[in-house]
Amino acid sequence: MSTETESRRSGLPHAVFLQRVADEPATSPEVRLGQGAFLTLRFVDLLAPDREPPTPDVFRYQWAATERYCAELAGEGTEASHLSCIVRATGEAHQTGELHLIAPALFAYALFLEQESHFEEAEDALETMILVGGARLSSTDAISGWLRLGRVRRLQTNFQSADAAYEEAGRIAAAHGDRQSQLLSRIGLCNVLHFRGNLAGAESAWRAVLADADAAGARIVGAQAEHGLGNILVRRGQAHEGAPHLWRAYELYEDAMDQARAMGDLGLALLSLGEVNAAERALHHVVRVAGSGELAANAMIELMHSASFRRDRVSFERWRERAMRDGDMLMPNVRADYHLKAGIGFARFGSCRRAEGELRHAHEIAASHELHELVFHIERILGGVNECGAPDEAESAALEPTKQTESLRDLSASLATLDA
Repeated sequence: MSTETESRRSGLPHAVFLQRVADEPATSPEVRLGQGAFLTLRFVDLLAPDREPPTPDVFRYQWAATERYCAELAGEGTEASHLSCIVRATGEAHQTGELHLIAPALFAYALFLEQESHFEEAEDALETMILVGGARLSSTDAISGWLRLGRVRRLQTNFQSADAAYEEAGRIAAAHGDRQSQLLSRIGLCNVLHFRGNLAGAESAWRAVLADADAAGARIVGAQAEHGLGNILVRRGQAHEGAPHLWRAYELYEDAMDQARAMGDLGLALLSLGEVNAAERALHHVVRVAGSGELAANAMIELMHSASFRRDRVSFERWRERAMRDGDMLMPNVRADYHLKAGIGFARFGSCRRAEGELRHAHEIAASHELHELVFHIERILGGVNECGAPDEAESAALEPTKQTESLRDLSASLATLDA
């Protein structure tokens, strides 16, 4: 365990779950689930290698008490089911002595928490799995735990700690001759460089991983490396170079949702190049595959944005209505992006009052969630909203089509065959 992890656990273990009391009414299901998670993970701690083994009576008492509390939560949905699974796995691990049995249940719970954007809680669950499992974890479970811990730390912008987790995953992988996991740990480090803003360093690192993945025949790692390199090149203003890498990622991925994510990023890259028809084909593909959720919402927002750029009011209104059908479930940055681009669209169609309302709503969401870069972007556009039609200039989205390279022509032709 890292020094930071040890220092965090030196206070009240798992106190992060009790924070829900401060955020929600005391009687809410969220608070009761948080208390259940606190009790469940304290129960798991009984198996930690750095403490005296509990007597059979003490273990049975805490098992029964925790199980009883979790049973009372049975009607509270997915999280309650995860907690019950952890309690059951912990009891079985203690009875059989196979203490590695706790890992799958804790890992699954951490994934659930991450998907719900409870990143600190996901980090706590993963740290518990790693600390309690210790040397008793299989190398596969240990590597998976450290890789995921790196990810949730990165999502909290704890970049130094994320690096440490990815490096530990790589160290374990190297010790066990797991070449693919070593490459995956390097992909994690590439992502940290990217989100730290070291774009040149990230590009160099992605190219190195891609070369090593190709040499090792590691298809999935190669797909992730192509995806990461493509996005970095787009972010560095080299979308004409990045787009073919994103298409290659789409071709290499085997999972349909991974393919859709690559296709969504490709659509954005093509829009930035003014390749509107090809971009819309890519985004329509994402909507067809994803159906609903954040990935589909992002694609529909971009289709709405593209329609307003083409001054197609009918398509703009159609995508505007569809994009926010699951609005309450979407992340704040997605909701802010929707209202930003709806505002730009209304300005393009001459509806200045509606444009200003949407932009102010976007600003409110971005400011309340400390999305600082987006706040500055919206403020710049708000400054010119009274001159309807001006947002194109301020927002720099209406680029003239660039001169097509051969690779872009091939890519556009490939996208044209997607429906077929």
